[in-house]
Amino acid sequence: MHTAAQERIIRPARNIMGSLRLPGDKSISHRYAMLSAFAEGVSRFTNFSTGADCASTLACMEALGAKVHKLEDGTIEVTGVGGRVTESNAPLECGNSGSTMRMISGLLAAQQGRFTLIGDDSLSRRPMERIGKPLTEMGARLTLTEGHAPIVIDGTKLHSIDFTPPVPSAQVKTCVLLAGLQTQGTTTVREAVRTRDHSELALRAFGAKIARAQASVSIEGPQTLRGIDAVVPGDLSSAAFFMCAAALFPNSGLLLDSLGLNPTRAALLDVLTALGVHIAVLNLEEVHAELVGTVQVSAPAGGMGSTEISGSLAAQLIDELPVLAAIGPYTSGGIRIRDAKELRVKESDRIALVAKNLRAMGAEVEEFEDGLDVPGGQTLHGATIDSGGDHRIAMAFSVAALRAEGETIIQGAESAAISFPEFFNLLDLVAER
Repeated sequence: MHTAAQERIIRPARNIMGSLRLPGDKSISHRYAMLSAFAEGVSRFTNFSTGADCASTLACMEALGAKVHKLEDGTIEVTGVGGRVTESNAPLECGNSGSTMRMISGLLAAQQGRFTLIGDDSLSRRPMERIGKPLTEMGARLTLTEGHAPIVIDGTKLHSIDFTPPVPSAQVKTCVLLAGLQTQGTTTVREAVRTRDHSELALRAFGAKIARAQASVSIEGPQTLRGIDAVVPGDLSSAAFFMCAAALFPNSGLLLDSLGLNPTRAALLDVLTALGVHIAVLNLEEVHAELVGTVQVSAPAGGMGSTEISGSLAAQLIDELPVLAAIGPYTSGGIRIRDAKELRVKESDRIALVAKNLRAMGAEVEEFEDGLDVPGGQTLHGATIDSGGDHRIAMAFSVAALRAEGETIIQGAESAAISFPEFFNLLDLVAER
C-alpha cells in the first residue's frame, strides 16, 4: 500500500480537553483475526483495529481460506478454516506488519503446503531470525532471505520444544505457541522478562487450554479453537499519544473511554504517574480476560518531574518510548531511557530519529547505543520533522509540537495512517487552540 507522501502542519495548542473513544487495540485485533480465521465456526468483532497492519493479517488469513466480511455497522465477521488452511497460490503480503509475519509463520509451519511471506521495504529489513530459530528447532522447514523476509515455509509435522527466546518478544512467543497449538506434546516458552500476554488470553478465549507459570507459558497440542463474539478494547499504545499530550498542559482534562488496560501493557500509566500526571481509572471490567476501563488524565499544576526508564520497563514500553522522549524537554528534570536497543530495529532507527527531530526543534539531547538522555526545562520551537516513514515518530512529534513555539511540519504524516488513520482528526478534536 503506497500512499503519496504527505505533510501535516501542527500548530501549538493552549490545552487538551475532551473525551475520546479509540479504535480497537492492534495487538488484540491481530490475534483475534488470526485465531478466528484458524478456528471452527464464525466469529464477530466490533471495534476491530482500523490500522493497515491488522488489515494485512485479515487479508493473509483470507488468502489462506478464511471468509472475512465487513458488515455495514463496521463489525468484522470471520468464518474460520477449522484448523486447516488452504495453500495460497500468491505470496502472502504482510505489508508493514512485523506482527503479521512473525506470528503467522508459527501458524503455517505445522500446516500442509508451501507458503511465501513477503512485506514492504521496511518490513524486509527487520530481523526474522528470531522466529526462524525456534521454528527450525521444532522441525519446521523454512528459508529466510539472509535472516529477513521473504520467508518460504514448507509446512510439515513439528515436535514440541522448551524454548527461551534470547530477546523477550511477544511476537516470538506467539509464533511458538501457535506452532505448539498444532503439535503433539507440550510446548513451553520461558521468559526472563514478562511480555504482553494477549496471545495467551486470546487463545483461552477461543477455547484453548494454556498453562501460565511465573516465568513461562505452556500449551498442549493439538487443540481445536472455536469462534467467539468480542468487542475489541481501545488501543492503549494509541492512547499513549493523547495521554502524553494531556500531560503537557497544567489545566488539561482528557477522558479515554473503553480502553484496554492489560497489566502487561499498562506500564505507561506507572511512568506518567511517576512524572506527576494524575491518572484515574474508572469502571474497570473484564472482557474475554482482557481488562477494560475508562481513564481520566490531567496534568500536574506544577508541571511534570523526571523519570528513568530502563531494564524490563524499557522492554514493556518499547512502543511508547518515542512519545515519552518527545515530551522529555517539557518535564522539569528530564527523561532518561536505557536498555532500549530494540528501538534501533523497529520500522526505523527510532533512537536516531528521536534525537534528530528533538535537535531540529532546538532541544538538547544525548544519544546512546541503547537509549537517550533528554534534559528537562527546555523550550522548543516549531521545525520540519523527518518521520522516516515511521508512524510512531510522526505521532510522537505531533504531540511535542503542541507545546512548541510556532508551527511544526510533519513530513511523512501518511505513515500515521498505517497504524492509526484517525490520529490527526482525534488530536484536533481535543487540542484547544
